[in-house]
Amino acid sequence: MRVAAVDCGTNTIKLLIGEHTDAGLEVLVRESSMVRLGQGVDATGRLADEALERAFAAIDTYAALISQHDVETIRFCATSATRDADNAAQFRAGVLARLGVEPEVLSGDEEAAVAFAGAMSNVPDEAARPILVVDIGGGSTEVVLGDDAGVVAARSMDVGSVRLHERHVRHDPATREEIEAVVRDIDDQLDASGVDLAAAATVVGIAGTMTTLAAGVLDLAAYDPEAIDRSVHTHADVHSHVDRLVAMTVAERLALGYMHPGRADVIDAGALIASRVLRRTTVDELLVSESDILEGIAWSLRTA
Repeated sequence: MRVAAVDCGTNTIKLLIGEHTDAGLEVLVRESSMVRLGQGVDATGRLADEALERAFAAIDTYAALISQHDVETIRFCATSATRDADNAAQFRAGVLARLGVEPEVLSGDEEAAVAFAGAMSNVPDEAARPILVVDIGGGSTEVVLGDDAGVVAARSMDVGSVRLHERHVRHDPATREEIEAVVRDIDDQLDASGVDLAAAATVVGIAGTMTTLAAGVLDLAAYDPEAIDRSVHTHADVHSHVDRLVAMTVAERLALGYMHPGRADVIDAGALIASRVLRRTTVDELLVSESDILEGIAWSLRTA
């Protein structure tokens, strides 16, 4: 069965077209568009008109790809920005008109569970359990602890790269006071998460902030998914790279060959989230996976 999974977050809309076979999920198309749908949502409570235009343009492109690949089933999942926006109905109507499916606005718990399933599909069998999956998005961050039987504990926190950057950062680069404000916000959310991060025997980072950090630690000249996928990094190397990124100007980050232009301005906040989470774990390595919530959505369609 050929399926299409769409993940619409605060900063990025992603598409996976795949085919379920006896051997597993064969990925045919994987696309990502950084549209900043959550622009200003934290302050205004609404999706901006220009953000909706960017999102709908990306969805039009995805609709054409879905049609070209004779997809049988589509699942469109929307996450943090559309959970929080007063005018989310306008977005849902636009998706329905373009793709013929009603987008599902996932709860935080649902988002965490699907992200965990996607990450687990790519975790080596020999990785020690329990596993902590960390999914840093534009509007929220999911921390999910579980094993092969499923999720043990999960929390979706209202801290993401776009949300925190817009909330606290006014200078380029961020001042010490702004960095401290971001860190306080992150730590407050982690204190209240209820997830025992120290219990994890393996930590897996997924989604754009984590894969971008991996690219930086690897010192890649350009973003290379094959080099990044299943790469392992010491926490010390990650912390060191986070410090360098936060100290850079946006122009300096844009000059990094692996940095997506749509992420360069907010990677400071996203990187700080990664660093603060890792500091609460007791292992000393981070496994980074290119498989994420998209795979989780696609797998959920296997019996659809």
